[in-house]
Amino acid sequence: MHSKQMKDLLSEIARLTKNAPVWPQESALQRVMITKGEIPQHQLAAMYEPIIGFTVFGRKTISFGESTMQAKGPSYYVIPTQIPATGKVDQGENGQAYLSLGLKINRELLRSLLRDNSRRIPRNENAQAIFATRATEEFVSAWVRLLQLLEAPDDIPALASVYEREILYRVLTGPQGQHLKLASYETGPQAQIHRATQWIRENYTRTLDVRQIAEKSGMAWTTFHRQFKRITGLSPIQYQKELRLLEARKILVHQALSVREAAFQVGYESAS
Repeated sequence: MHSKQMKDLLSEIARLTKNAPVWPQESALQRVMITKGEIPQHQLAAMYEPIIGFTVFGRKTISFGESTMQAKGPSYYVIPTQIPATGKVDQGENGQAYLSLGLKINRELLRSLLRDNSRRIPRNENAQAIFATRATEEFVSAWVRLLQLLEAPDDIPALASVYEREILYRVLTGPQGQHLKLASYETGPQAQIHRATQWIRENYTRTLDVRQIAEKSGMAWTTFHRQFKRITGLSPIQYQKELRLLEARKILVHQALSVREAAFQVGYESAS
């Protein structure tokens, strides 16, 4: 059961987003995405950007490789790097339309927060690369303040980054803190893995030599493989496979090609 305070906060978000589109679009708030209602399945197969996703009402399911994450409102999750995935949404209870918010992660803002933060970031070593956390009143309150700027657009330049920073802070000091920290790409393995994922995205049709990529990243193969999966939730080979399937899906939806032709176009070397 939600407290009255939480119910009031969620009702205010529903009011502020009553005209939200089905397809996620950036609002007047530069990095905020708002999505509402029925969403076609093919639109949910995408390259997910580094983002804090907030399911307000309903439920979102994200599948990547062999893993699946479910976020039932009100809950949030962190995607720390670009990940190819498929999704599914279910509407809320009692006829409440599905509603989700997304905050694209501003790495500069996150880095400044990491420098200024004096609180310990909780460790959650057993969590998968993407997992859902129940939203707290403090987290939802920060979202309400950010969304209220839609009704005061003149205040956006001065205040949007303040409330963005607060949302980042609430996540950083909660169970998702370590995952959000990965999104800074500042130093260490996360920066090297980020460069590796970029290379795979640019060369996904080529045969993947994981040991060679590990060598370029300055890591032993076993370390590289472990860090890659920790950050993306996928092995390098799975990451490439999901990319290929994603691109093949786009080709089948938008071009008049056969499955065989689409498979060869994305780099598969045999029809099987």
